[in-house]
Order: sequence, then structure tokens, then C-alpha cells
Amino acid sequence: MDLTDSIDIAAPAADVFARVSDLSTMGARSPENTGGAWIDGASGAALGARFRGTNARGDDTWATIAEVVAYEPPRRFHFVVTYEGEPVSRWEYEIEPTASGCRVTERWRDDRGPALKDEDDDRATFTVSSIRATLEGLRAECEAAQRP
Repeated sequence: MDLTDSIDIAAPAADVFARVSDLSTMGARSPENTGGAWIDGASGAALGARFRGTNARGDDTWATIAEVVAYEPPRRFHFVVTYEGEPVSRWEYEIEPTASGCRVTERWRDDRGPALKDEDDDRATFTVSSIRATLEGLRAECEAAQRP
């Protein structure tokens, strides 16, 4: 299963990319992600860098491990997520310059096996609204930063 949504943002692509790839701000925009920390000696986003993501939904909290699989500033930031060593998802952020700023496309691919899918049968419905909320939060944050 793949889900995709896009939003236009009145801000330079480089500024938007910097925010998308900054773990310290990720949790402020997402309805589920609460933050993350670089691991294995990584100090920032780079191809092959890994991070521990923290998440919460309702009373549930959990951590995942993600690896950056595409890092091409200011256009592409992708990472794959695992939970307890099992594949979970792939998240992709693509940024294209436009006349008024840029267009951000967020994609999510469900890589979960049957056992994890059985535990969360409303994942697709939740993720559609989560992607939209994340993109709208990103737009509000980036456009606010452009105002004097």
C-alpha cells in the first residue's frame, strides 16, 4: 500500500528541505511522531545515517529505527523504518521548486508483514490524515519563518 499527498509552500526549497530532514522539529508537525535522535555516531541527516524515532498514538508509545536511503538536498529525503528488526514502512519527501516557492510530496509505503498489520487495521485511514496534518504543519512553519 502506498499513500501520497502534496502541498505548495511559499518558501525556498532549501529552507523546506532543512526542516523536513531535521529530527528535532519532526515531532512538532506529526500527529504520531514525537521526535527522534541520530544513532550509531550520526549527527545529522546523511545517506546511510540511522535514527531512533519515537512515536505515540493514544496510550501507545513505541520507538523505531530508521535509515536514510536517499539524501539529496534540497530535493529528496527518504528513510526506511523498522520495528524490532522487522520492516515497517518507507517515508519519502520530494521537494520541487515552483514559481512561488516549492511543492512538497510526502509518500508512505506500508512494508509491514501480516503480524504487524493485524495489530493495526486502521493504519491506512490514520496515515492519510497524518500525512495531510504533517504537510499543513510544515507549510505553516515554513511560511511563518518567511514573514518579517
